[in-house]
Amino acid sequence: MSMGWNWFVAALAALNIFGVAWLLWWTAKRRPGDPKPEETSHYWDEDITEYNKPMPRWWINGFYLAIAFGIGYTVWYGGLGTIPGTSGWSSADEHALQKAAADARLEETFAPYRNAPLPLLAADETAVQLGRSIFANTCATCHGSSAQGAIGYPDLTDDIWHWGGEPEQVLQTVLDGRDGIMPEWGTVLTGMGGEHAIDYVIAYVRALGQPGQTLENDYMAARGKTLYDGVCVACHGVEGKGNQAMGAPDLTDDYWMYGSSKESLRQTIAQGRHGVMPAHRELLGETRARLVAAYVWSLSTPPAPAAAGAAASGSGSAR
Repeated sequence: MSMGWNWFVAALAALNIFGVAWLLWWTAKRRPGDPKPEETSHYWDEDITEYNKPMPRWWINGFYLAIAFGIGYTVWYGGLGTIPGTSGWSSADEHALQKAAADARLEETFAPYRNAPLPLLAADETAVQLGRSIFANTCATCHGSSAQGAIGYPDLTDDIWHWGGEPEQVLQTVLDGRDGIMPEWGTVLTGMGGEHAIDYVIAYVRALGQPGQTLENDYMAARGKTLYDGVCVACHGVEGKGNQAMGAPDLTDDYWMYGSSKESLRQTIAQGRHGVMPAHRELLGETRARLVAAYVWSLSTPPAPAAAGAAASGSGSAR
């Protein structure tokens, strides 16, 4: 806060306190020539009379005490801009103390799950409940409360993982985030195959998801394969199975994160996509990230009997 704003806030606070005191004193004062309380000459319905009686003295004195308390409170705790109070208290210090106490409680709660393997956590009902709570507070904004995602945000309840579905891969996604980039290919494809080049590629990509389909009788898909082999194969592979190391999706399944309509596919190919999964290492810390990763992994992976048995007998050895 600049010095000008500091003095403005200080003056405004002081003006409010002393202004209220002056207003109370001024309005409670009776002056020579004032009519008596019962002589206002205001009558309604013949027998209803308006009086002008002062507030009770106990109420006025109570108000003065409240003003004095406000002055003392301001002097003790501070309230005149950035001028500190005589007690040295500050909201920043209070917040730091409360945060430290809350962090200590959280550390105690999450300590048993530190460094535990995801499959073991996924088989622990308490750990899964904690992970679900963290997910609801942190991840549901994008992936939805049911974790089924939306257009542009992946469904976490199926078995499709663009960056890999192994426990450590899921944990890495949560901790360090992902940056999935589909480049713009509109100009390149048009230069290679003419104005309908993108439609050809769309036809071939759709054919990839239809096992047994031949391209001999599909002119557009056949043209699209040539273009695909020249541009798309580097990321999505010869068979269109994708590449989890790059986050390139499998084009042979029936899942389309940005939609499967022709318009959506045309936009994806021509203009590209840029999907970002933020890193949560600093926000959550490794233990909480591990818990939420275990919850997400459990949504599509039933716990193995061995892991469930280990969790039932106590997971202290893995923690």
